[in-house]
Amino acid sequence: MSDAESQTKTGPEVIQSYLRTLDASPGVYRMLDAQNRVLYVGKARNLKARVSNYARPTGHSPRIARMIGETASMMFLTTATETEALLLEQNLIKQLKPKFNVLLRDDKSFPNILVAKDHDFPRIDKHRGAKKAKGAYYGPFASAGAVNRTLNTLQKAFLLRTCSDSDYETRTRPCLLYQIKRCSAPCVGKISREDYAGLVRDAERFLRGKSTEMQAALARQMEEAAEAMEFERAAALRDRIRALSSVQTAQGINPQGVAEADIIALHSEGGQACVQVFFIRANQNWGNRDYYPRVSGDEDPAEVMQAFIGQFYDQREPPRQLLLSHGVDDVDLVGAALAEKAGRKVEIIVPQRGEKAELVGGAMRNARESLARKMSETATQGKLLKGLAEAFDLPEVPRRIEVYDNSHIQGSNAVGAMIVAGPEGFEKGQYRKFNIKGEDLTPGDDFGMMKEVLTRRFKRLLKEDPERKSGAWPGLLLIDGGAGQVSAVRQIMEELGVDDVPMIGVAKGVDRNHGKEEFHRTGEPVMALRHNDPVLYFVQRLRDEAHRFAIGTHRAKRAKAIGATPLDDIPGVGAARKRALLAHFGSAKAVSRAALADLKAVDGISEAMAETIHGHFHEKG
Repeated sequence: MSDAESQTKTGPEVIQSYLRTLDASPGVYRMLDAQNRVLYVGKARNLKARVSNYARPTGHSPRIARMIGETASMMFLTTATETEALLLEQNLIKQLKPKFNVLLRDDKSFPNILVAKDHDFPRIDKHRGAKKAKGAYYGPFASAGAVNRTLNTLQKAFLLRTCSDSDYETRTRPCLLYQIKRCSAPCVGKISREDYAGLVRDAERFLRGKSTEMQAALARQMEEAAEAMEFERAAALRDRIRALSSVQTAQGINPQGVAEADIIALHSEGGQACVQVFFIRANQNWGNRDYYPRVSGDEDPAEVMQAFIGQFYDQREPPRQLLLSHGVDDVDLVGAALAEKAGRKVEIIVPQRGEKAELVGGAMRNARESLARKMSETATQGKLLKGLAEAFDLPEVPRRIEVYDNSHIQGSNAVGAMIVAGPEGFEKGQYRKFNIKGEDLTPGDDFGMMKEVLTRRFKRLLKEDPERKSGAWPGLLLIDGGAGQVSAVRQIMEELGVDDVPMIGVAKGVDRNHGKEEFHRTGEPVMALRHNDPVLYFVQRLRDEAHRFAIGTHRAKRAKAIGATPLDDIPGVGAARKRALLAHFGSAKAVSRAALADLKAVDGISEAMAETIHGHFHEKG
């Protein structure tokens, strides 16, 4: 720490000095440490009153006391309303990730089911992201698995197509889905437009929760078909009824009195927290997901619940009801913020009895069991990390292990891969891929590729976090290779001025059988672990995960390269124009040889674009 930093004042006195500049306006405040890192983001109905609480020298929880003790400066933003302050607070927390805030770490989007409406025979499909396509969206579903189960049911029960429009247009005979009674084959005229539209309406009724009415109607149709001795049609209707029943059984929970709600239950234990969210839409359970927000352990449940709700719905549309296991401090304010986001009323309920209380109780049980599993896994991971440190005489137990691997075929489409593991297992959000850019590398030069990857990785670390305070620096490097690879990596690291990060080379033994790994360290004799040592299995898992990630990244790059054509380099030629040109001429080579007049004849290619394409291939000096 520099002399200037050591002399920087922190604590209640610093906070007290800001009071004379504040008034009773609502707003958001930030507390920063001596290095200007944001410690905490909060909102206040009255900024002066809130900050004066922090200026008191005593009466704080251990977490707040630590935060005040590290505070060297503050920043303020006033807002027109407290609701606006709440929304701004959650945005800043997600951007800045302050260490003293409750933080929602997993923020993936949820899939929906899209019933496309831009075609005479609409298709059903899984959809993530912005809702730009024309059609009706149903969701959210908690996971891809929950969507796939429902799509599978829709195919069985309503025989709707799932193929892309381009596949649909080019079919000349029914595909396998028609043969196994999963599609009505509108592509080859096996069903009329009116009948297909009826199936779409039925599917949408099912997705809106009208499954009981649907089953009753299908049962009547089955009886009529049987009486008319149309046994094949009756059997098809029977299969559709079974499909609808199967999805209700799989869902488990199908509340009668709750049409649309998210059930959110919190369980805290041992300084950790689990939040379980169930999605109820159209009186059906559309899956659940567990979250493990970052907490310090001394927050009260209301604070954790309010922080979770604010961050969870930051980019998501809230349902009409939230059923909570614990109340929030500012229920009216949170409700107003959610209503503003949704454009309608959002009820926040902590049910005490009846069906809603039973639903919350079920979610609480899931949260409790999920946290117990998580804590057990974390304890096991902690023992493995401690065992790894002991086995290889590491100076301390590593909290971040980085494992590196390369993948290529004779030097082509070369990629480097880095995976990360820590106390909570594989940290997939930290994985990185490196497209190998070195033009002077000999094809297949693994040493050269590793040098490029490590140089890029550690130059960035040295630039962004030279003080090593962010937690992004590894406590151990695992390299796929033997003594030569370790020696080369050590040289690279010394050239970068980083010579204190431990590293281990993992090499196959003399017979190259799995389980006979040898371990290489700088200045140490080669060593091996006994074949049943849990640490050996742990290292193998790390190495195999890096290899899997590297291979997958390489295959994706190779597939993209295989699909590439010279048309990709033409300004203004996107996916649609590329398809039109290839459909018209048959190949990119034929496009390159085409006359200007022929290019102008292609649908979707204007005269100016035709001249651009022709010039790209024929006017190169």
